[in-house]
Amino acid sequence: MSDIASSAAPLAYAETGARVRDYIELLKPRVMSLVVFSGLVGLIVAPGHIHPLLGFVTILCIALSAGGSAAVNMWYDRDIDAIMTRTRSRPLPQGRIEPQAAAEFGATLILGSVALMGLAIGWLAAGLLAFAAGFYVYVYTMWLKRRTPQNIVIGGAAGAFPPVIAWAAVTGSVGLPVVILFLIIFFWTPPHFWALALYRNEDYRRANVPMLPVVAGERHTKIAMLVYTLILFPLSLAPAFTGIGGTVYLIGATILSSLFVVCAVRVLFDKTHKSARQMFVFSLAYLTLLLCLLLVEHAIKVWA
Repeated sequence: MSDIASSAAPLAYAETGARVRDYIELLKPRVMSLVVFSGLVGLIVAPGHIHPLLGFVTILCIALSAGGSAAVNMWYDRDIDAIMTRTRSRPLPQGRIEPQAAAEFGATLILGSVALMGLAIGWLAAGLLAFAAGFYVYVYTMWLKRRTPQNIVIGGAAGAFPPVIAWAAVTGSVGLPVVILFLIIFFWTPPHFWALALYRNEDYRRANVPMLPVVAGERHTKIAMLVYTLILFPLSLAPAFTGIGGTVYLIGATILSSLFVVCAVRVLFDKTHKSARQMFVFSLAYLTLLLCLLLVEHAIKVWA
């Protein structure tokens, strides 16, 4: 706790001011890329039609809201970010952006994207966008992250909303196929993030963040990761039976989910963190490829 207290002291901010790339870094562009891609898939596979310009606006709003939420997250977590090796080079811990400027930047992006979504697309999609941003900022960042090892389990729901938002933008409703997509991302998030937490365990311990490996130990975390991948397995196959997938998706998802379970088993029996690192990297490819398979299926149906 003393580390956190000392890191919270005012930083000397650069007199020259923040650079554009510092503000871009606040958006967490690598995380945003997967968020945007999942939203794009939801937009494409949704039944119905949306004008290309409105489709672009939908994805833009999802990106801006996700980036704004990330900026507010960095503003709130600047004290623990200064302690953790993985995050200490971010703009706020390094003093390249003032906290108030980061918070205002993030809030402006969130509010602007919700307003634009509502006016241009519809208020159901805008409401879902606002809920996802609020859930990430208030429920995950400000409430759960520093209080419970279930932080990423519950808070991870925010990252599962983009395809639902995009689906609502096209259809004006929320259907079973996109609910399943939501659940796939929801159950993918804990094993993905716990893999990172395993090999970054000391970072979280030093920052006093109650990630599962810190609170319950590595063995418990590894078992939980395996359980989540086993739950995810049948869920990942479900799109093949809801109209947005098919045979190609079913075969690909079966292979990918089998490999994901194998990764979790390897982590369970590995005394080092090598398998956890490998699982973290594979988890990103896993979700990306699942979504790509849905696009392949959509293309097959369009051109059949």
